[in-house]
Amino acid sequence: MLDDLNLLKQRDPGDCLGAIKHVIDQTKYEIEVESGDFEPFEARNVVLAGMGGSALAADMVNVLTGGWLHLPVEVVKGYNLPGYVGPNTLVIAISHSGNTEETLSCYTQAKEKGCTLAAMSTGGKLIDLAASDNLPHVRVPSGSQPRMSTVYHLRGLLKLLQHFQIIDNDLYDHVAKSGDWLFKEVAAWAPEVKQEENYAKQLAEQFIGKTPVFYAGQLTWPLAYKWKISWNESAKNVAFCNQYPEFNHNEFIGWSSHPVEKPFAVVDLRSQLEMPRIRERMELSDRLLSGMRPKASVVELKGEALVEQLLWGLALGDMVSIYAAILNNVNPEPVPLVEKLKKELS
Repeated sequence: MLDDLNLLKQRDPGDCLGAIKHVIDQTKYEIEVESGDFEPFEARNVVLAGMGGSALAADMVNVLTGGWLHLPVEVVKGYNLPGYVGPNTLVIAISHSGNTEETLSCYTQAKEKGCTLAAMSTGGKLIDLAASDNLPHVRVPSGSQPRMSTVYHLRGLLKLLQHFQIIDNDLYDHVAKSGDWLFKEVAAWAPEVKQEENYAKQLAEQFIGKTPVFYAGQLTWPLAYKWKISWNESAKNVAFCNQYPEFNHNEFIGWSSHPVEKPFAVVDLRSQLEMPRIRERMELSDRLLSGMRPKASVVELKGEALVEQLLWGLALGDMVSIYAAILNNVNPEPVPLVEKLKKELS
């Protein structure tokens, strides 16, 4: 079915499969910070506030900088900022639409508490507020769903952190340099490539009709979250995620009462950059749960550096979920139920 190009076009009228190639363009997109008033300050902590796909890049920044950044970084996915924020806190509010009510709430609180504040969006109320308040902000290109714009968001956050002298430009440049390599990888998953040679099509076929549960280690756990998001929104398919080693302290036991024929697909996203103990835990967990849950399918993340593995896993996750949408006979692009929820809440 996935090799039928006419069927792919019919079930993917917005050409999400083709839009994936724009991920490469996103890696090289030059971000401009529209600078408002900015006085150098001594940052003691950083808070990145956003929801859903808009917050995914914040999670990626957190793992990319967590091993060496001298400041604590917290990602907030909700209405309220932590109580410790104040004049020595940098708060960056992220909303793809610019109208996400939780993020707007965090923006207001940050302003009230005297935080150093910046924003990133395609437009909407958030950019209007930042411009009106004369604060540094980034406008990312519109036209795509938040989950398909993660690299824009990643580049934007890295540029803002650079603007505030929290980090240098190494990560920002590394993302751009990864684009050509990523292009070659994504080409192998294109619709024109037959399923027998197309890893993304194979994974979609393998997981379809089941509830996928995605696992990753501490360095790459944003990818487990990303794959979950993409299966939820693109494939319109329930999916869950968790990370190691936390999995072994609770969820590990939960699988013990589930017959193996339960309709789950277990997926381990593995990285050679994780500490060896993480891989050992994944392998041992799979062996000990044999007969109690489906055997884990292993996806080995490609790339020499963490940023490359995150970009590779991001692109593959999108492709797999779009192929899954086609197998589910749903349009991968729109999320009408989310829009209905927002309308009812307004």
